[in-house]
Amino acid sequence: MDNDKADLMNKIIKALNKYAYEYYVMDNPSVSDKEYDEKYDELVKLEKETGMVFPYSPTQRVGDTVLPEFQKYVHKNKLWSMDKAQSVDAIYEWHKRNLKIVNEYNLTHTHKLPELSYILTKKFDGLTINCTYDENGMLVKAATRGTGSIGEDVTEQVKTIMSIPLKIDNKNVIEVHGEAIMTKRAFEEYNKKSEIPLKNLRNGAAGALRNLNVKETAKRKLSAFFYDVGYNEGKSFKSYIEMMNFIKKMGFPQDGYIKKCKTLDEIKEELSYIDSIRSELQYDIDGVVIVVDDMETRNILGYTIKFPRWAIAYKFEAEEATTTLLDIEWNVGRSGRVTPTAILEPVELAGATIKRATLNNMDDIKRKGVRKGCRVFIRRSNDVIPEIMGVVEESLNEGTEINPPKYCPYCGSELVQDGVHYFCENTLSCKPQLVKSIVHFGSREAMNIEGFSEKTAIQLFERLDIKSIPDLFRLNKEELMKLDKFGEKKSQNLIDSIEKSKKCDLASFIYALGIANVGKKTAGDLANTFKNLDNLRKAKYDELINIQDIGDTVANTIVEFFDQNNIINSIEELLKLGVSPYFEEKQIKDSEFNGKTIVVTGALTNYTRTTIKQKLESLGAKVSESVSKKTDYVIAGESAGSKYDKAVKLGVKIIDESEFENIIRV
Repeated sequence: MDNDKADLMNKIIKALNKYAYEYYVMDNPSVSDKEYDEKYDELVKLEKETGMVFPYSPTQRVGDTVLPEFQKYVHKNKLWSMDKAQSVDAIYEWHKRNLKIVNEYNLTHTHKLPELSYILTKKFDGLTINCTYDENGMLVKAATRGTGSIGEDVTEQVKTIMSIPLKIDNKNVIEVHGEAIMTKRAFEEYNKKSEIPLKNLRNGAAGALRNLNVKETAKRKLSAFFYDVGYNEGKSFKSYIEMMNFIKKMGFPQDGYIKKCKTLDEIKEELSYIDSIRSELQYDIDGVVIVVDDMETRNILGYTIKFPRWAIAYKFEAEEATTTLLDIEWNVGRSGRVTPTAILEPVELAGATIKRATLNNMDDIKRKGVRKGCRVFIRRSNDVIPEIMGVVEESLNEGTEINPPKYCPYCGSELVQDGVHYFCENTLSCKPQLVKSIVHFGSREAMNIEGFSEKTAIQLFERLDIKSIPDLFRLNKEELMKLDKFGEKKSQNLIDSIEKSKKCDLASFIYALGIANVGKKTAGDLANTFKNLDNLRKAKYDELINIQDIGDTVANTIVEFFDQNNIINSIEELLKLGVSPYFEEKQIKDSEFNGKTIVVTGALTNYTRTTIKQKLESLGAKVSESVSKKTDYVIAGESAGSKYDKAVKLGVKIIDESEFENIIRV
């Protein structure tokens, strides 16, 4: 082969691997997708011309093969399981045992072991992989954990994980352990296009690596984190921190969270912190791994038959469970949409007894294969109503098919299908629709009618024949006193509150109207853009789409909302009854943060997440949830996590709470 072309190919491969590392590991690309594609195409062309393909070429990640079967792979060193703890007391007992062994050793030896210190990392809920690199730094084998001694060869599947290096700058044979995971973003994207949706992130990752069709593996766009060198023919490591730094230096993807703790109190604080951010992560974790940092101490502590004594996994409560779907309940929302809710055999999950779960629509039911009487996977995260993720396939023959209702379960009106959804169009006398609309209209963030509840709204509908929102403003004290538990004082208070609500800010009124997909923030953006109700009513699609964070769907929804005669008539009726939305231009203080993008991470002393956001917006800043090259400042509080680490990597200016307050005082 032409040496010049070989050199050029190696040069391109080096550049492409660098770009992939920046994109997939650092989340900080230095070239556009177009530039990457052009380089990639140039490499493909050269490989065809020369007939030569280097094993570390990114073209080897394509995954277009179907393997005949899995081959066994004997790991060079055993992959150990870990002892597990589900309480801080168990961690304390483990620490006491370690302390006893270290103290006994130091009493009987001249050379002393250092004071015990622990390293904490997240325990990823994916599939363990063991990657072997030869003396030239080439990835030669990737295998599952298997029995710990023998795993399955999944080299071709692992090569599809773009963040895993195919070649590293190392001259000794090593085995590096990591966890293959599927992110929530990749999971959602895959399920949008897949005829058979994945049940959860872990199954998504495990199923991808254990699929002989490597093209299917590639479709799932797996990620990985690495955390251990299990076999090393090179220089040994003195500490776990040194090992982690080596892993990072070699270009392996590594999670940003790694904490050193010396006391049980420090460990408890970190366990609490990781549990609190668990639901916000883009991937699943099921606990925290705690390991002894010093390698010599690890050797002294040794192993039991099953576990290393120097490591333990603290397990969080499960967020997933299986139970039986007993029935389907059909509910009507304020938009008239009729949606299914699963009634479940009660099951304990994440500290709560679960009896109900979300099912979005009939399309969701069919795609997931859900049937009455079958067992289902349910997931609960961040204290919200659980969602059914899929069905235990072995139980399918026990279930019966679910069919949508033909008539509204509340008012008996015939339902109308629109796409995957069913609607009751009886907006005037369908109780759930009107009650929920009135409750939303009077809620705190909308018209803020004090003393107004769902129970009151039901009585207004049933006993006073309130059939529209304008009817609220026609109520009198005498009528209210006919209701249960409504005396003279309570009735007068509600009348006063309804009267007081007539003078409301424009954003609250827009939100109160109940426009689909328009929350309080979007309502505020609309108010700030159009300044008055009349301008908003006349707004065109092109004007709406130009507002930041308003996309095609929301813009069309707003246009369609104000194009309905009954809506316009109701609004005009409200205005005639004295409702007068007003708009006040926000006074933006002149400050260093005006026009800047700010990210807040960690716990602040004088602010909650809501109040710091309000404060920054009053200073003219845009508050973002993620750190990027466009971020101007990161305000870091206690226990700042991966956002802090990313800001350091990107060179973003980091300030603490006191620095922030000093700047705004100037």
